Amino acid sequence: MRIVFATNNKNKLAEIREMLDGSGIEVLSLGDIGCHDDIPETADTLEGNALQKARYIHDKYKMSCFADDTGLEVDALGGAPGVYSARYAGGEGHDSEANMAKLLAGLDGKSDRRARFRTVVALITDEEEGREELFEGIVTGEIIKEKRGAGGFGYDPVFRPDGYDKTFAELGHEVKNKISHRALAVAKLVARLLENRR
Repeated sequence: MRIVFATNNKNKLAEIREMLDGSGIEVLSLGDIGCHDDIPETADTLEGNALQKARYIHDKYKMSCFADDTGLEVDALGGAPGVYSARYAGGEGHDSEANMAKLLAGLDGKSDRRARFRTVVALITDEEEGREELFEGIVTGEIIKEKRGAGGFGYDPVFRPDGYDKTFAELGHEVKNKISHRALAVAKLVARLLENRR
């Protein structure tokens, strides 16, 4: 079975390929199928964005595919930045430093710093006539007051997951990939793909 992951992120691809190693499922990137389009992400929910990306690839390339979207949801900010996490500070591209600065400024003086990372993966398989399925992974924790750690990306230096005294950026790639929101969502996706192979 061949399936497209609607991303060119090398870290995400490596993680998925490792989890499916030896399963007989080949994971292709957007580059592998010659897709260099700017795929729209205009929905106002993580579920909507993940489905939008998966449908775009499925409709255009007629291949089984999956796509993900991730957001940081902070209680004291009414669930923000949420679906806008990557571009929270505005401007072009994903400016992690500006995003973290805006987040920390918004929480200044607030005692409630509870937050959660949420990943949603949308799967569309040709084998089941374009059936759509969603898989969710959630990690709860809190936003600390200043950045710690040099690893990870995005909001990792300011997010400390429950049960740990280190931020995602301090925990290191190996630990984070076992406990992260993306790992949890992807594990559900992998279980489903392997189930389909039986």
